[in-house]
Amino acid sequence: MQTIVKKWFQDKGFGFLENGKGPDIMVRKAELVNCQYLKVGSIVEFECHTDGRGLIAKKVSLKRKKNNKQNGHRGARNNPFGVMT
Repeated sequence: MQTIVKKWFQDKGFGFLENGKGPDIMVRKAELVNCQYLKVGSIVEFECHTDGRGLIAKKVSLKRKKNNKQNGHRGARNNPFGVMT
C-alpha cells in the first residue's frame, strides 16, 4: 500500500499514516526500512496488518520523489525526503 505520513512523534518512536475515512494506521520506528524517522507529508509504502488495537504498518519504506531536473530545478536533491541515516 501507499499513503502519506499524518503524524510522527520523534521522541516516542512512532506515528500514524493516513487511511482515508478509516482509522489511522500506526507505524513504529522498528518497522522503518532504511530510515530512522518519518516526516509529516512524506509518501510511504508499507504492508498493512491488524492486531488487537487496530491497523499496524509493517516494512515501511519511503517512496522516492521523481527527479525534477526536467522541470528546470537545478540542485534538486536526489535522496528521499524525511530520511536520516
